[in-house]
Amino acid sequence: MVGDLLWTPPANWRDTTELGRFMNWLSEHGRGDFSTHEELHRWSVSDLEGFWGGLWEFYGIQTSRPYERVLSDRAMPGAEWFTGARLNYAEHLVGREEDADQVAVVARSQTRDPRELTFGELRELAGRVRAGLQRLGVGRGDRVVAYMPNVPETLAAFIATASLGAVWATCAPEFGARSVVGRFGQVEPRVLITVGGYGYRNRYVDRRAEVEAIRSQLPTLEHVVSVPYGEADVPDAVSWDSLTAEAAPLKFDQVDFNHPLYILFSSGTTGLPKAIVHGHGGQLIEHHKNQGLGWDLKPGGRLLWFSTTAWMMWNALVSALLLRSSIVMLDGDPAWPDLLEQWRLAEELQPTIMGVSPAYLMACRKAGLEMGRECDLSSIRSLCTAGSPLPAEGYLYAYEQLGPEMLLNNGSGGTDVCTGLVSGTFAQPVYEGEITGPCLGVDAHAFDEAGNETPVGELGELVITSPMPSMPVGFWNDEGGERYRSSYFDMYPGVWRQGDWIKFTERGSCVLTGRSDATLNRGGVRLGTGEFYAVVEDIPEVVDALVVHLEDGGGGAGELLLFVVPAAGAELDETLRDRIARTLRSELSPRHVPDEIVSVPAIPRTLTGKKLEAPVKRILRGESSERVASRDSLLDPAALDAFVALAAERPTV
Repeated sequence: MVGDLLWTPPANWRDTTELGRFMNWLSEHGRGDFSTHEELHRWSVSDLEGFWGGLWEFYGIQTSRPYERVLSDRAMPGAEWFTGARLNYAEHLVGREEDADQVAVVARSQTRDPRELTFGELRELAGRVRAGLQRLGVGRGDRVVAYMPNVPETLAAFIATASLGAVWATCAPEFGARSVVGRFGQVEPRVLITVGGYGYRNRYVDRRAEVEAIRSQLPTLEHVVSVPYGEADVPDAVSWDSLTAEAAPLKFDQVDFNHPLYILFSSGTTGLPKAIVHGHGGQLIEHHKNQGLGWDLKPGGRLLWFSTTAWMMWNALVSALLLRSSIVMLDGDPAWPDLLEQWRLAEELQPTIMGVSPAYLMACRKAGLEMGRECDLSSIRSLCTAGSPLPAEGYLYAYEQLGPEMLLNNGSGGTDVCTGLVSGTFAQPVYEGEITGPCLGVDAHAFDEAGNETPVGELGELVITSPMPSMPVGFWNDEGGERYRSSYFDMYPGVWRQGDWIKFTERGSCVLTGRSDATLNRGGVRLGTGEFYAVVEDIPEVVDALVVHLEDGGGGAGELLLFVVPAAGAELDETLRDRIARTLRSELSPRHVPDEIVSVPAIPRTLTGKKLEAPVKRILRGESSERVASRDSLLDPAALDAFVALAAERPTV
C-alpha cells in the first residue's frame, strides 16, 4: 500500500503556520526541541501533561481559577484533566473586546438575504439572548434545545446558553418529530428554540406541525421561542424579538473543566440515540489544538464547511471563532441549483480553509465538474474532507482542480470525541489515497480481535490507547457509566475502540475503510465498505450503492448482497451486473464479488449522509424496520421500503 506523493510541505511552514509557531514556542520556553511533526507527535502521546499543559499555556486559556494538575488520573474511562480549573468555553469565543470590529460570521441561506456579523455584534446579540433566557428562568445545568438551521441566531443562542453554564443540544429542522423527541426527550429541556420552517432549494418547508408534535411530547418544556425564518412563525411561542429585547452585557459564568457544554447524539440506528456529553474544558483545549495546529486557523482566516446543526462539524465550525477566524454559515441545499454552487460561494467569500464531504467531491468528479477553471479558488490554502473514506481518485481530482500548492487534508474523527483522530497538517506530506496519520495527542493504533497491534498494512480496529481531554464526560442519564463503557471499552478494557477499520503504512500514514461493524469479511479477507463503494460508484451507470454481508453462522462464506441505484436511463440488466462483478473481481478481490446485485430506488442514508448498512443488514435478517432505524432521521424515509419488501420475500438468514 504505497501511494504516490502528491504534496510536500513548503520550506517555510515553520515560520508561517500555527504548528510551526507552537514548536518554536516550545523550544523558546525549554519545553522541547522538535524538528518534525513525527517527533512532536511522539512527545504528544508519551508526555501527556507536557503536551496538553504546553498547549494550554501557548493559547492562553483564560481561567478564574487555575488548574492544579494537567492529568490527575489517566485511567480510561474516567481520566481526570485540568483538575480545579474554572472557565467558560463561550468566553473564549466572543469574550475579547479588541476584535469587536472584525467579521465573525458570514451567513448565506436559501430562506433569506445574506447576513454578516462582527465579533462585537455577535457578542451583543448573545448578551441579549442570555438576558432573555434568564427571564425565562434558565440557569446553570438547565437544558436549552434548538430545532434550528445553521444560522446566526442558532450560534448566538448557543453562546448565551454556554455563558450561563446551561447545557445545549440541537437537531436540524429536517429531522422528523419522532427523531427529535428521541433525542431531546432524554435530556429533559426547559426551553426549545425553533423556526416554523425553512427554505430548501426554491420551495418553503413548513415545520409547524412537527414543532407542535415535539413540544407536546416534551413534558419538561416550559417555553418555546420562535425565530422568524421564512414564511411562518410558531404559534403560542415567545417571539425572538421579545427574547432579545433587553440589551445586556454578555457575562460568563465560570464552571468546572468537565461541566457539560453540549450534548451530541449518535445516529441512533437501534434504540435511543446515545446522548454524548462534552465538557467546556475538553472541547476548548481540543479545538484549539485541532482547528489551530491541525487546520492552521488563525486571525484573518476563514472557514467554509457546510454542515447542518445535527452534525458534529457544526460544533467544529463554531470553534473556529476560538482562533479568531471567521466562519461561513450555510443553510439550504449545498448542491443547488447545481454542484458548482459551493465553489461559487468559495469564490465569493474567499475562505482560507474549505471543507467538503468525500461524497460531494466524488459527485463533482463524476459529473466532470471543472471548478478550478470555472471559479477563482486561489484563497483556499487547504481543502479538508471528512465524514467517509475518500478514494484515491478523489485525491487526484482535488489536486487537478485546486492546484499543487493546496493542502488536501483528509481526516476522520467522530461525534464521540467531537474532533479529528487521524488527519494531516501543513508540516506533513500528502500521499495518494492515504490519511497523513494520527493527530497530535491521539495515541492511535490498529488492534486485532485479541487486542494485539496488527502488522503494517493489515486492517484492524482503530483504538486510542491514551486518554484525550475531549473524550466524553459521559452519556446523559447513564448512571454508573455502564452504557458509556460498553460503547467504547467493551472489546479492549482500558482502551478506546472507535468502531472504524484502519490500516497503517510503514511511514505512519493510514487508510480507513469504513465502520468495523459494516466490514465485509469473506474467506478471512476483510474489506471495508469504503473501498467497495469507490469501485462500484465509479461505474457511470451506478448513482449510489450499498453492500451488506450476511454471515453464515455455520462458518460458510455467507451472502454478499449489493444494492445499486441505476443512473437515469440505465438499467440493471445482466450486462451491467456482469460488468460490476468483473470490475470488483479485478480491482478488489474475487472473494468480494457479490452473490446478488439488486436494483433499488434509493439508498437509505441518515440526514448527515451516512449509509445505513447495519440497519439494512438487520432488516434482511428478519428484524422490523421500525426497530432498527428511525425513518424520521433519514434523508428519504421511503428508502427502506425496498429492503423491507425484499426481506419479506427471502428466507430468514
